[in-house]
Amino acid sequence: MQTDFKDDNQPNLSEKLAYSRLVSLINSMADGVIAVDKNIRVVLFNGAALNILDINNLKEGQSLEGLLNPIDKNNQPVDIIELIKNTNIPTTNRDLKLSYKDGSISSLYLGIAPVHIGYGSKGQEGYVLQIRDITTEKSLEEERDEFISVVSHELRTPIAIAEGNISNAQLILDKSTDIQTIAKALNEAHNQVLYLSDMINDLSTLSRAERGKLTLEIEPINIHDLILELANNYANEAESKGLKIKTVIDSKLELLYSSKLYTREILQNFITNAIKYTDKGHVTIGAKQIKEGVELSVADTGIGISKADQEKVFDKFFRSEDYRTRKSNGTGLGLYVTMKLARLTHADITFKSELNAGSVFTIAMPNLKKT
Repeated sequence: MQTDFKDDNQPNLSEKLAYSRLVSLINSMADGVIAVDKNIRVVLFNGAALNILDINNLKEGQSLEGLLNPIDKNNQPVDIIELIKNTNIPTTNRDLKLSYKDGSISSLYLGIAPVHIGYGSKGQEGYVLQIRDITTEKSLEEERDEFISVVSHELRTPIAIAEGNISNAQLILDKSTDIQTIAKALNEAHNQVLYLSDMINDLSTLSRAERGKLTLEIEPINIHDLILELANNYANEAESKGLKIKTVIDSKLELLYSSKLYTREILQNFITNAIKYTDKGHVTIGAKQIKEGVELSVADTGIGISKADQEKVFDKFFRSEDYRTRKSNGTGLGLYVTMKLARLTHADITFKSELNAGSVFTIAMPNLKKT
């Protein structure tokens, strides 16, 4: 920590005390602080500044050029000397970044304030820089903006479709008795309401997961019965697309001790996706006994997942650019929530997929209670 100011006036005792307090205050700050003179040479700094700049030390009189090298949002270098010298009033900037030697990049908050530095009223002119790593803040802001954009878009479409179909049904009812057309319109509106319900459920689960509010209630689960129940529940949806739901269940299955609610939701999410992205063939739900518990699987003969997309399928808000995927509504939250639930139940998810040749998702569910 540099502790000497250059000044023509000899500091008196009160000024020394004031300076000592200033040094203590700056050193206690979590934000990086660097004071420079009018020639943009270092006068004062704290340890937090060294951490953010990723350097070991600064020296009095050292130029800031070459030490603080921000880049703008277009990844173009910013002339820090000119930026500071052109600052006449206190300003802040949250759109800069710092690039480090290891290739990592952090988002930077930079505040610049013209001040008098030194002892007493005759201190020389200069600037105080406040710097802060806001990478996490920026990430959360971008995630929030993306969330609002995605959800507002996904809400708008089903609401518009539902409203349009209900309006058509009302219009037809006023002018004719075409029950078949009215029923078709109301059925489509009902499907959109169900989609909204599913999305709200995903959002609710996501919110609780992000806040750590999900609880794990362990109970014995008859996996055989659960799979047959789910196969029956999704049979009509599959048949409407000309698909078949198959089951392959190990006859030696034992009770699984885990969360029945989350196990069901994990399977439901995979089954729903399998049906959504399969146009012909079948969806197979399987289960077999393993040493640690039960291995569940959902296989389909659908469009598959490209190698480029496979690394991102569990990312929040991710949706493939494949036009066949874009034909279906979705927020990109389903598999993200599924992975959250899997981690909560200590399950391990793996998958194999080939474009145009289907996918197989496997979930190894461990027993969470010794029997």
